[in-house]
Amino acid sequence: MTAAAEEQVGHRQLVEHLTESGVLGADWQPVFEAVPRAEFIPETVWVEGDGGVLVPLYRTQDPQRWRELAYADDAIITQVDDGHPALDGTGRRISSSASMPTVVAQMLAHCAAQPGQRVLEIGTGTGYNAALLAQRLDAGNVVTIEIDPELAQTARNALTAAGYDAVTVVTGDGAQGYPPAAPFDRVLSTTAVQQVPYDWVDQTRPGGLVITPWGTDYYNGGLLVLTVTEEHTALGCLVDKASFMTLRQQRLTRPGLTLTAEDDAHATCSYTDIHPADIANGHVAFDACIALAIRVPHCAMSYAPPELDTDGEGILWLIDAHSGSWARLHHHPDHDGPYRVLQSGSRHLWDEIHTNYHWWLNAGRPPADRWRFTITPEGQHIQLGPRR
Repeated sequence: MTAAAEEQVGHRQLVEHLTESGVLGADWQPVFEAVPRAEFIPETVWVEGDGGVLVPLYRTQDPQRWRELAYADDAIITQVDDGHPALDGTGRRISSSASMPTVVAQMLAHCAAQPGQRVLEIGTGTGYNAALLAQRLDAGNVVTIEIDPELAQTARNALTAAGYDAVTVVTGDGAQGYPPAAPFDRVLSTTAVQQVPYDWVDQTRPGGLVITPWGTDYYNGGLLVLTVTEEHTALGCLVDKASFMTLRQQRLTRPGLTLTAEDDAHATCSYTDIHPADIANGHVAFDACIALAIRVPHCAMSYAPPELDTDGEGILWLIDAHSGSWARLHHHPDHDGPYRVLQSGSRHLWDEIHTNYHWWLNAGRPPADRWRFTITPEGQHIQLGPRR
């Protein structure tokens, strides 16, 4: 089978998978069929190498694996370290990716854009999402903005080669939207935010939607859909799970700490019956993670479950970069608790998490979609809505 034939098969199988899984509805199925994902995957992508570093995978050197990645229902790393990898050619931090096709389909379904409507996309990336929008809405109705000049040009070239040259690709700060082409019926962000920029609301028609991944230092994994009012405020809630890289201007604080035995000796020790997965694993504890993300600000969280540690030990970290406060919880899979907690600094981060987790339990475990978001010129406001 030729490479072109293999790509056709891969494309067909991906669309069939999305359709059979239920994420691709009748409105978008013909759109996905018409736009092969591989046409927007760059010749060089990045994969995890030894020691956790990211290494390049070149299409010319391993075309089979490149094709497998292009048509898998997984995200693909397309840029590391803002385009400036280390001198040895390896990467440390993912700075751009082609989103998982399932997530792309889910976001477009929530976007609910109709033919003839105008859409502003924040975060062009590879250009694949813009091509899907252009196929459904007409390319002249799509504006996409990308802060990275190299990514913007690569996407522009891919869109032109695929026949979507009427899409307007702008190199600029997506947080500011694109006033020259406003107003839009939809503003669709493919980058996560902590604070929804009011410019997005201001550039959306009344009745239009702003759709964006949302998260905080603690947890980044919700999809927010907002409806713009006649007064040009926006109201909405979280409707789904969606984990995306953050808008560069709002990147989450992920500080590193170098602690010694002396630091541990000066820390406060306590014990808890709360299993870290119950407050850190967004796949199984999504509602709790969202509540803690909202109620415990400026608290970065990372969790490495036991299966990722050679010693079989799970570790939960909490860090406030502003005050230097930290907390650490260790657990073993064969131990049901209580679990030992160390914390230090002006903020007692574990105490805050403990208090707010029990608040969430006592409130009846409110689901993520009960949190009501309001965006005004003065800022973003979040409060718990009434029980349904």
